Amino acid sequence: MILDSDGEVAGRGATEPAGGRHAEIVALDEAGTRARGGRAIVTLEPCNHTGRTGPCTQALLAAGIVRVDYLFADPFELASGGANSLASAGVEVHGPYLPHPSQAAPWTPVQGVEAWLRGVKNKRPYVILKLAATMDGRVAASDGSSQWITGAAARGHAHARRAQVDAILVGTGTVEADDPKLTARDDSGQPLPKELQPLRVVMGNRSIPEDAAVMQQPGETFLARSHDVHQVLAQLHSRGVVTVLVEGGPSVAAAFMNAGVVDEINYYCAPAVLGAGFNAMDGSTLEMGRTIQDLQRFRPREIQILGNDICWVLTAGEKG
Repeated sequence: MILDSDGEVAGRGATEPAGGRHAEIVALDEAGTRARGGRAIVTLEPCNHTGRTGPCTQALLAAGIVRVDYLFADPFELASGGANSLASAGVEVHGPYLPHPSQAAPWTPVQGVEAWLRGVKNKRPYVILKLAATMDGRVAASDGSSQWITGAAARGHAHARRAQVDAILVGTGTVEADDPKLTARDDSGQPLPKELQPLRVVMGNRSIPEDAAVMQQPGETFLARSHDVHQVLAQLHSRGVVTVLVEGGPSVAAAFMNAGVVDEINYYCAPAVLGAGFNAMDGSTLEMGRTIQDLQRFRPREIQILGNDICWVLTAGEKG
């Protein structure tokens, strides 16, 4: 956000898709000449290098900004140093106001930029594990039937979440058993615009039929020929994926938990008991649970009532 010299909002901006303008540039373009003598309030420390776009520090200086406030320091070594560069040029600089999310307290409101910051730090996408289960943790009955455990409101919420992430991932077993589209759809079941469709990722070595729903339009599909979670995440990271929503079955869920890479869980809980059937995670492959010290704790961030169902948003905590 750009304030003019009188403290009035002159421009607002959000970073455009990869290769597009950074938030500072969008806001400066909107502010025009009103930016001179004004103040920039930004989420991330202005970048200080030339990549797909030029350095935001130079754009702020050229526009005549006299003060910059930023929430988080840039963890990306190549782009960091913007605050020092601005201060050296005589700009009044304040920040960072909050620590990196990996050091932040559970209540710190860092959701908006957290995925990108964690991705830079971990050199992999931010992993969101989606689970939809009964109160006793079942995702399917003993005969394999699974639709629908949660109601329409929860399913609509999950589709909206799909539209917010860069990629959605399942295993070849899910494709074989359910033939899912893996598209983001509206309440009437129609696909959202192509630019809101996540990259569809199928993990595993089994072949996928060309007429499988996941291979059809709209959207792009990437076949990750591996069972190694770290290898798959490295492939996605190299493609520029920042957030990946894991919607696979019990084996895939267990694989991501075993790998220790789950940053967030979106847990849709139906007020129902199935009794027997398949668990949300495949206990036979989980490398935990031998002792109570294996307990993986998550921090509650958000809870929503969706029709008769509940959605918990949980972030990674500590073991034991």
